[in-house]
Amino acid sequence: METTKSYFLMDMGVMLGRSMRHILRSMDTIVTVTIMPVALMLLFVYVLGGAIQTGTDNYVNYLLPGIMLIAVANSVGYTSFRLFTDVQRGIFERFHSMPIARSAALWGHVMTSLVSNVISVIVIIIVALLMGFRSPAGVLSWLAVSGILALFTLALTWIAAIAGLSAKSVDGAIAIAYPIHFLPLISSAFVPTRSMPAGVRAFAENQPVTSIVETIRALLSNQPVGNEIWIALAWCTGIMFVACFFAMSIYKKRG
Repeated sequence: METTKSYFLMDMGVMLGRSMRHILRSMDTIVTVTIMPVALMLLFVYVLGGAIQTGTDNYVNYLLPGIMLIAVANSVGYTSFRLFTDVQRGIFERFHSMPIARSAALWGHVMTSLVSNVISVIVIIIVALLMGFRSPAGVLSWLAVSGILALFTLALTWIAAIAGLSAKSVDGAIAIAYPIHFLPLISSAFVPTRSMPAGVRAFAENQPVTSIVETIRALLSNQPVGNEIWIALAWCTGIMFVACFFAMSIYKKRG
């Protein structure tokens, strides 16, 4: 059993290295996942921030949680695209003909999404610090933020895996990214929901991103998180397990 587990981890590590090399060679991916969120943060803080009333003197402190989620949301289209490409080129069939763990190829894509988003979020936090972001949060709060971001990343990645494994065209594979991109925009990521019209506000306050943003914001500002953290965890874990189940089912059916 231990030997099987060791081989799976080794095989997944090889697949992770393969996918990470693809990302590091793709300037388009780096621009979309890291540079675009940083540019958006600069735009909102230095151009629009003065006109936005959030109840805090330091807008970058308010904005950072939403920018981190946008970076994660931007990455899912690439996960779906790369999975679709591997399916169309028969890469999975070639791997399955080799003595490697059957699910290692799929898990390699999932772990690549997680690792690349960790790197992207670290870069964004460094830029935010240079822009004046400050947090009184302790180690436990930062660990909680890291855990929530990891769960959010895995939840979106497994949704992207469903699209990448089942799509009939490239457009179909990357289309999953479009509705996900809108979720941070229609949430409390940029402005408080109280400033929105009633219908938009009702949607914003009851979709997953708002509870996740509010939880991360409270943790980073060392404020009580209330019930928002349980709602955020329920959304992330619920979506992750359901999407993982369907993605693995599709993957197994493809043989």
